[in-house]
Amino acid sequence: MANQYYEGIGRRKRSTARVRLWTGGDGSIVINDKPGEDFLSREGDLHLATAPLRAVAQEAAYNVTVKVNGGGVTGQRDAIQLGIARALVEIEPEWRSTLRQADFMSRDPRIKERKKPGLKRARKAPTYTKR
Repeated sequence: MANQYYEGIGRRKRSTARVRLWTGGDGSIVINDKPGEDFLSREGDLHLATAPLRAVAQEAAYNVTVKVNGGGVTGQRDAIQLGIARALVEIEPEWRSTLRQADFMSRDPRIKERKKPGLKRARKAPTYTKR
């Protein structure tokens, strides 16, 4: 019988991450078919993305596979973090309070503001010229 997995979906800005935590793992992380260290190559990004596993002391208990698309590096990292936290709550509902106190369970609602007519960007107005 194949190992069982638990799934969580995380979103941030324009990024969406589908995270699966496989039982009986050794702590390996695969993101978009690449090792986690190669995909999140900026220093500290992988550490931040997997912080929910450390918060509940389960960093070596599960193998993590992620499919992430959209957005940039930071948005993808935070989407992965939320997806991992949601998958952990699916495994053990008692971890919800621990993860909420560590601020891993709330989605960051900030997104890009739309451009308004007559402006250069969302809020930047053209330069005023007197003559």
